Amino acid sequence: MFIISSKNPLLKAQREGYAVPAFNIHNLETLQVVVETASDMRAPLIVAGTPGTFSSAGTNNLLALAAARRHYNHPLAVHLDHHESLSDIENKVMAGARSVMIDGSHLSFKENVALVKSVTAFCHRYDASVEAELGRLGGQEDDLVVGDNDALYTDPAQARDFVGQTGIDSLAVAIGTAHGFYHAEPRLDFARLADIRAVVDVPLVLHGASGLPAGDIQKAISLGVCKVNVATELKAAFSAGLKRYFHDHPDASDPRHYMQPAKAAMKEVVRQVIHRCGCEGKL
Repeated sequence: MFIISSKNPLLKAQREGYAVPAFNIHNLETLQVVVETASDMRAPLIVAGTPGTFSSAGTNNLLALAAARRHYNHPLAVHLDHHESLSDIENKVMAGARSVMIDGSHLSFKENVALVKSVTAFCHRYDASVEAELGRLGGQEDDLVVGDNDALYTDPAQARDFVGQTGIDSLAVAIGTAHGFYHAEPRLDFARLADIRAVVDVPLVLHGASGLPAGDIQKAISLGVCKVNVATELKAAFSAGLKRYFHDHPDASDPRHYMQPAKAAMKEVVRQVIHRCGCEGKL
């Protein structure tokens, strides 16, 4: 297992017409599931952690766990998901992370550009790739909650200028997806996505893919999405497997036993996402 930037895997996905999944992980067990499943399927892989995840597990611990999977001989991008502070990103890149998402989507366009430019200037000195977001998804990601009234779609003309001014390696777009599970049928603005693709040449990123129909994910990929983020769907499967085990074995106390059904449930979701992304055998 070698920790890499996400730039080249996403460019390869862009050339060949598939997407790389980015799975949010939280601990040893969830890291094991996504790495082992991707390795079995020979699929490119990004493991992501929000600031809350890195704070909970420890940055050095997560990076050490990722590096320890060397026997899989499978390159791995450890991605800083929805980070908002340049100093926080600097510390984690210096610790070994090589894939960064700086989220200035809550700022004005001018402020977002300035923040992202500062992050890109630093990260590119250390061969770390940079993703940024223009527009804003609704829903909840970690401790960040964005109401429907604050959600904004990505403007294609602004996207062109944003990429040109910041020098980012990939762009997260808002086209109607949301963080968390959907409470109503999502209606994605595919025409907007096509317009963005026409004026932006870097790989595009789809956040909020948990619970999206496979057809929507595959259509988004056909229109230029090269990275698909999945978090809530994984957590739900893992916790459901754990709850079922304790329901059937109320006296269980050995994590070597009760973690297995949780991992198995999560593995099935990982397999499905890799299949939807069309990246099996693309490593």
